[in-house]
Amino acid sequence: MDFTLNDEQQALVGLATQILGKEVTQARLDGLAEKGTWFDRELWQQLAGAGLVGAALSEDVGGGGLGFAAAALVLEQVGATVAQVPLLETVVFGALPIDRFGTPEQRQRDLPDVVAGTALLTAALNETGREDGLRPGALAVESAGAWTVSGLKSAVPFGDVARRIVVPATTAAGRTVLLLVEPGTPGVTLRPGTSTNGLPAFELDLADAPAELLVGPEQGAEALAWLLDRALTGLAATGLGVSGKALQLSAQYTTTREQFGRPIATFQAVGHRLADAYIDVEAIRLTTLQAIWRLDAGLPAHDEARIAKWWAAEGGHRVAHAAQHVHGGVGIDLDYVLHRYFTWSKHVEFTLGGAQAQLLSLGATLAAEPV
Repeated sequence: MDFTLNDEQQALVGLATQILGKEVTQARLDGLAEKGTWFDRELWQQLAGAGLVGAALSEDVGGGGLGFAAAALVLEQVGATVAQVPLLETVVFGALPIDRFGTPEQRQRDLPDVVAGTALLTAALNETGREDGLRPGALAVESAGAWTVSGLKSAVPFGDVARRIVVPATTAAGRTVLLLVEPGTPGVTLRPGTSTNGLPAFELDLADAPAELLVGPEQGAEALAWLLDRALTGLAATGLGVSGKALQLSAQYTTTREQFGRPIATFQAVGHRLADAYIDVEAIRLTTLQAIWRLDAGLPAHDEARIAKWWAAEGGHRVAHAAQHVHGGVGIDLDYVLHRYFTWSKHVEFTLGGAQAQLLSLGATLAAEPV
């Protein structure tokens, strides 16, 4: 198992770091807040123009053909800069399953526009009371070759501006399907809300809404598991960037902030707190890289994805609180960037199930194994 990045991946990370590090400033983020918008469309176009949006998608739709690892590596830099762009939602939640399972017509219809930055996609992977996303409660019905779907989905990111929403559902026979739903069509109601980091997240109410089949019952359960493994790992990669940068900010602050005539970094309690945070960040890094490596190698990664998400949730929680603690009152000053890392950490922690949900999933896997 070799986690060393190849030349293409190193170049990708370098480009993402250069663009995001230069463009995503506190002033820019404040400006978006003043405009009452979360999505940085100008930055999204820059990322698309640099080939970063489409890096993971197939070459025949204009992508870079670099696989899931490319998306995950860029997501780490998105997290490190708290860039307000829908890379996880559009590429991992929406574009990758269409690229992998869609018909040639579906792929050519939507994915070139995703690569160009002119179309957003998303997925409805959450249902209230159902933390195990592998068993969707939404009901899919087929009649004369046409599909409709009914049910209530929660926390659908960018549901209002996405061209299409990937909707997992279950047939009356108990089989899983993946459907494509267009916002704005009859039977589709979106109720606005926000995640902890301000990201727009909608309640999606489907009432016999017309849908297009992406993956049928024969392969639906496998396709949903495929998608959730990548969604959880993408969240963990984002969390790695968030936690790593929060730790870096804390290290910088504690070496310059003085009390009793010396930097507070020299205080034993502060040193111990940040040492524990460093261990958590490295645990998030190792488990996330393991999940990425297995997914890119085409190996089963159900457990690895959930272990990575557990560390991003539990370890990320500890890192976020440690960063706030060592910063003192500065940590909650809205003129300082750290508060954004705290809210992003919470977003990563609870999206698609928190730490307990991941443990329950892992426990179910262990319980199903013969002794």
